Amino acid sequence: MKSKNGTERSKDSEKRVFDAKNMILGRLASVVAKELLSGKDVYIVNAESAVISGSKKVIKEKYKTRLDLQEKENPEHSPYWSRRPDMLVKRVVRGMLPYRMPRGKEAFRRLKVFMGVPDELKGVKPVDLNIKDPKSIYSGYITVAELSKLLGYDRFEKY
Repeated sequence: MKSKNGTERSKDSEKRVFDAKNMILGRLASVVAKELLSGKDVYIVNAESAVISGSKKVIKEKYKTRLDLQEKENPEHSPYWSRRPDMLVKRVVRGMLPYRMPRGKEAFRRLKVFMGVPDELKGVKPVDLNIKDPKSIYSGYITVAELSKLLGYDRFEKY
């Protein structure tokens, strides 16, 4: 497969799969953003199991405030935050990319985020980031699935 600049790239070496289960969302997003900017295709699986550290109450209020932001003159120009877990994770990664620049847009197009593990990625071994289990480090945390439920998302399927 050829990239835009005409160089050949192999599909297998450029595909990176990250399992978000029990990973701190911000740390995962920063590593994923670096991989995307280096030209790799990145897949994040189990997005609903990513962990956000901090007080549940504070995190919930922070995201509720973001959802309620609305421009009075033209509400369509307001920022949009999805309640779906996979879209929330994708938005966090987008925040770490220069997504308004061509290089950031191209990198963001290479990102795919899934709830659960899709059939096409079942046999692929995810990248190990060697990060400690957040449940042993932090006393307060919330998963992305819990946050989504608190924000009003209720269409979870069994994964």
